[in-house]
Amino acid sequence: MTDYEAVIGLETHIQLNTHSKIFCGCKVDSWGDPPNTNICPVCTGLPGVLPVLNQAVVEKAMRLAAAMHVDRIQPTSYFARKNYFYPDLPKGYQISQYDEPLAVGGSLDVPLDEGESRTVTITKLHIEEDAGKTVRADGRRLIDFNRCGVPLVEMVTGPDLRTADEAAEYLIRLRQLLRWLEISEGDMEKGQLRCDANISIRARGETVLNPKTEIKNVNSIENLRNAIQAEIDRQIREVEAGRRIETWTLDWDEDSETLRKMRAKETEADYRYFREPDLLPIVITDEWEREVIAALPELPLARRSRFVEEYNLPLYDAEILTEERSLADYFERAVALYSGDPKHISNWLMNDVLRIIRSEGILASDLHIKPEHLATLVQMVQDQTITNNTAKELLDRVQGSGEDPAEIVERENLAQVSDESELRDLATRILDANPEQVTTYREGKTTVIGWFVGQVMQATQGKANPRVVKEVLETLLAEE
Repeated sequence: MTDYEAVIGLETHIQLNTHSKIFCGCKVDSWGDPPNTNICPVCTGLPGVLPVLNQAVVEKAMRLAAAMHVDRIQPTSYFARKNYFYPDLPKGYQISQYDEPLAVGGSLDVPLDEGESRTVTITKLHIEEDAGKTVRADGRRLIDFNRCGVPLVEMVTGPDLRTADEAAEYLIRLRQLLRWLEISEGDMEKGQLRCDANISIRARGETVLNPKTEIKNVNSIENLRNAIQAEIDRQIREVEAGRRIETWTLDWDEDSETLRKMRAKETEADYRYFREPDLLPIVITDEWEREVIAALPELPLARRSRFVEEYNLPLYDAEILTEERSLADYFERAVALYSGDPKHISNWLMNDVLRIIRSEGILASDLHIKPEHLATLVQMVQDQTITNNTAKELLDRVQGSGEDPAEIVERENLAQVSDESELRDLATRILDANPEQVTTYREGKTTVIGWFVGQVMQATQGKANPRVVKEVLETLLAEE
């Protein structure tokens, strides 16, 4: 049988998190608002109105372009009218960019398994307005114009991806980058990141690009993965049966996990592009471009590599700590205040602090446990001032109050008990009170030591040093 490979390109639409829309003053974030409440004559295309470009849209798009290592941000770019008729497009056209976009070229490196990576090229990056939303209810189609005029960046990749998993990983890395740059939340379920996939297949080793299909209406990364894999499998079945692949636009049904034909795929000629007469060109000066590039933070993959090299962290730790920018910042501030191995801070962040972050649905920057609090807690554990269990309890208390953990330890006398004479007296009393367990231990069932340690820890309300307790007990139990 022929060994096939997929050829996949993605078109992503990214909602920018500006306060107002691209050409008017209506607010952008309308998720959950009643239909048609965030609209005005401009974004609903009433006669006689004129659009005015939002500068913040251009700046955020430039920031993304710089992070995607584009070949160039165009000194001058133009808007165009993309003409098509659909109920949720009130003007009858969409203001977009066509042959003279904001930026061209660029790439994003996508890490894969076993240290491999895939470089995904970007053919162009442009800004445009969103259309409205059509909702089907009770056999009718209802129109909500709230999204009309929401600012978008569209990026088109080259045909560089080869599997459904690679396409999903690309979206994961793109979403990470959008949040890192603070230009979009990238929530697919809220329509802040949308993706159409173009798919074809060919015999492995060939370089020809065969007819492709396009998948639309996918609202999660997992659904994208499933839809692409389903289409790859379908195309292989069609080719094996001797049938041609038709250039369809396909709709993904999330409930049944099936694809269905929507229409024949449009071509650029269908949209009858021409330059937008109501908007001036976008002019990017060298100074403006330099300012945007200078303000870029260290990017996530670069920071991941630095965490491995500078802090000697395992790649797994560095991956988790750079999932989100404020968590990476938190880690570095805590490490700077801690005198021990950075791995100690990493362990507490990944195992305990992340538990709080995820349970409360917040960012690391919103924590009441400040980096200095975590550094203090970990330092007290390493110095054996407090036990590990005490530190875990303090973590939740500090998150609730924001109080300095060292002050709580001092005020409530939570310091670890390590005095051998004090622990020896307590352990002796416990051994005397439990002669049967002592006999069991001395007859060879040494695992009973764990029960004795637990009794001492309970008697000291968890403040005893478990290592010292175990040593004291072993000494006492060895005596006849």
